[in-house]
Amino acid sequence: MITGANGQLGSEMRRLGAVSPNNYIYTDVAELDITDAAAVAQFVKENAVNIIVNCAAYTNVDKAESDEPTAELINATAVANLAAAMKEVDGTLFHVSTDYVFGNEGNTPRTEDMPLNPLGVYGRTKLRGEQAIAETGCKAIIIRTAWLYSEFGNNFLKTMMRLTAEREQLNVVFDQVGTPTYAGDLALAIFSIIEGGLYAGNEGIYHFSNEGVCSWYDFATEIAMAAGNTACKVLPCHSDEFPSPVKRPSFSVLDKTKIKNTFAIEIPHWRDSMLYCIKRLKQQ
Repeated sequence: MITGANGQLGSEMRRLGAVSPNNYIYTDVAELDITDAAAVAQFVKENAVNIIVNCAAYTNVDKAESDEPTAELINATAVANLAAAMKEVDGTLFHVSTDYVFGNEGNTPRTEDMPLNPLGVYGRTKLRGEQAIAETGCKAIIIRTAWLYSEFGNNFLKTMMRLTAEREQLNVVFDQVGTPTYAGDLALAIFSIIEGGLYAGNEGIYHFSNEGVCSWYDFATEIAMAAGNTACKVLPCHSDEFPSPVKRPSFSVLDKTKIKNTFAIEIPHWRDSMLYCIKRLKQQ
């Protein structure tokens, strides 16, 4: 069962599931309210679900600061419900978490066992989701990711393609560093683990983003060039020039060694995946 099936990652899982011999069931809020524990348990039993991939999340980082109850409900309570349902049927929960569970300590790539210190409501609620899974004791693979984009929904890549086409000049922050993640690559990693039956015995926390490192400014510059929007001048600026209710991590590069070694996954460089995504968007 895929939750949040209409979102960026869910849409990519839908594309992959269509070619699987296994039965993938796609749900979003219209089909199943995952904040309702009884409804989740009933759905799992009625459909004989033995794996859940939770792609549902409250991801509006700024809005979460003034809407913590809703963020908590989707990012923590709903996750606990999914974990409890999998525990009941001895199934496995795949849950997607975030680099925002880390704080701003240090500038070395984040490994899975580094100290957690979320800076805002979004990160705190996502961390409580991880903790809810641990407390439930269900079999689970938690994958933390960062800077997600795709052909679907609203995301940084699509916004930059639009703005660099419309404007003569654009300011983008250069003091936040991480790695963009193409949702198609993350979905393929999850899909490969499921289809290969590799999840059994490999439960735990993993990190996944594309390879390489860049700032948002670097990413925006590359997007503009690849999209052919070279008339727009992209300029670097500081984060404090864009007042925000939450402080974002200044360094959130994820170390992917564990997931690559455990599941023999090859991860593309962020630039290659960005070019692929832009090509697909132009074809559309």
